[in-house]
Amino acid sequence: MKGVVLLDIHSKQIFVSRNVIHHESILPYQSNSSNIPWNYHTNIHQESLIKPVSDISSSPTNDNVSDVSPLPIDSSLPNTNDISTYPTSSTVLPKSTRIRFQLAYLKDYVCNSSTQSPSSVNSGISYPLSSFHSFHHLSPTHKAFSTSVTQSIEPKTYKEACQSDHWLKAMNVELEALANNDPWCIVDTPPNVKPIGCKWVYRIKYKVDGSIKRYKARLVAKGYNQIEGLDYFDTFSPVAKLTIVRTLLAIASIRNWHLHQLDVNNVFLHSELQEIVYMTIPEGVTCSSGKVCKLRKSLYGLKQASRKWHE
Repeated sequence: MKGVVLLDIHSKQIFVSRNVIHHESILPYQSNSSNIPWNYHTNIHQESLIKPVSDISSSPTNDNVSDVSPLPIDSSLPNTNDISTYPTSSTVLPKSTRIRFQLAYLKDYVCNSSTQSPSSVNSGISYPLSSFHSFHHLSPTHKAFSTSVTQSIEPKTYKEACQSDHWLKAMNVELEALANNDPWCIVDTPPNVKPIGCKWVYRIKYKVDGSIKRYKARLVAKGYNQIEGLDYFDTFSPVAKLTIVRTLLAIASIRNWHLHQLDVNNVFLHSELQEIVYMTIPEGVTCSSGKVCKLRKSLYGLKQASRKWHE
């Protein structure tokens, strides 16, 4: 099922939604009396179906629609729409002056079309984030942080990153770190060898106040293309559990030890590889055709990278 066709009773717009709850006991036009008779009136004269224009003000309005029982239509009777479709040019139909309020039970739900702005409706987006997301309840510092974070966009491809000097500098820093560790050697592509690919991953590091700390570019191997038993074997590596970290912090607190934190740059680039792994030339590295990188050390993205670092 694609969805349910709904009518917004406020904006009079029709929309489709898949998340619909039917409250059959609290419909807007349900009668207060549960014992209203339903009868077929087959002997109604045509005159009774015609109301003069002057008597419109005395007819039941929408305010009293909940107190009127609906009458089934007899197919043998003439169409009332055809009878009453000839008003004069001077006829002015009165408009209801009743103040409309949102139904109480609708306050527990988000009505789609009534909460959309005209621009979002015209854009074709069913549930625009701008209609439901607001910074109104955030503290000033949190609001400043959120707005500053959303101002910068991380590129998805190397072509996009080349348009900015910040990302060019970040990629050069990464290539310099790779050159210092000498993780590969460039060789001719061996016969019957399909090298794994690689890609650039871009991240923006922020400070506590939301300002940009630095632009970080990481060259990552596409380890999901590796074949088990050919270019990798064991991948298991011990990791520190949260229980061990909490135990260490508790002992340090009892013995009044000083705790220091350090960050190892390019941590996975320091371990030697025993397996033979070939990788394509990274984007941004100039090299003749028919060449590949034969990895000497581990690289981010390889399946055995964590195990090699532990070793």
